[in-house]
Amino acid sequence: MKQPKPSKLAPARLQQWRLATQIGFFTLFVLAPALNLLRFDLSDTQLWFLGQRWSLGIDALANGQISATEAALQLVWRAFVPGLLVVAVFLGIAYRYGRLYCGWLCPHFSMVEMLNKLLHRACGKLSIWDKSPTPRPGAAPNAGWWPLFGLSCALMGFVWAITLLTYLLPPTVIWGGLIEGTLTPNQTRFLLIASTVFTLEFAFARHLFCRFGCAVGLFQSLAWMANPKGMVVAFARERARECKTCDAPRGSACDNACPMRLNPRNIKRMMFSCVQCGQCLTACDATQQAQQRTPTLEWQVGVEALRETLRQRKREQEHEHEERH
Repeated sequence: MKQPKPSKLAPARLQQWRLATQIGFFTLFVLAPALNLLRFDLSDTQLWFLGQRWSLGIDALANGQISATEAALQLVWRAFVPGLLVVAVFLGIAYRYGRLYCGWLCPHFSMVEMLNKLLHRACGKLSIWDKSPTPRPGAAPNAGWWPLFGLSCALMGFVWAITLLTYLLPPTVIWGGLIEGTLTPNQTRFLLIASTVFTLEFAFARHLFCRFGCAVGLFQSLAWMANPKGMVVAFARERARECKTCDAPRGSACDNACPMRLNPRNIKRMMFSCVQCGQCLTACDATQQAQQRTPTLEWQVGVEALRETLRQRKREQEHEHEERH
């Protein structure tokens, strides 16, 4: 499916559209098991997809209703072919547009951004491991936000734990057991352990997980890096001098806006974990327009992206040559 070019949207509209897609996909992520859109029921070893039971023919083979050949064909057409098609489409989009899923749909990254904002209001940082605050527009840090940040981490940890459990067991059983206090010991242990793990991850390691621990993000990045024509954030380096007055005295607006802690003006290989959220573009556009200038950052894809990649390689080679001599 051809993706839109969100960089052509006005800055406010760009982030409004992205917020809408994030909210919609997070809602789908939570409600999908209850609506039988996608879940695997361990209690009767049954896959549900789009409200229908998805059978691989194994039970029919065991009951003697179909032959081994028919069962093998069903397994190929109902499991391997759809799986390979989904992977191919997913990686095809990543090959051209990078980690678009992460920045525009991923429910985990949506929580990362929300918690970033709460933590920034509490202490001026985007991570408790930061040595110094990240300057962003808004009110001064207020310690009164700390309880809300901690409560949000715990609440999101629980939501993730119980949602994942409903992908494996009937949602009516899990939610009914939670409300009525009739959860089994194993179900209770799962919720307690998973909620604790997710809470700690959201509080202390959410950025590290997105950058280094998420296999979905890793494979998207690898596909994107293999394509020199893949969509990149291009920087008008001939206008680099203008960045000195960008968002003064807070510093570079694009650097401070990036939720993945990247420098958007850097070369592509240093942007490996870029999630194409476009916040750097929005920040650049806002600060440059305030100075009656056009933005120095924009998305480029296809031939223009290739030209940007070649320019980056040329600059790297020139820099290496200068260092050797």
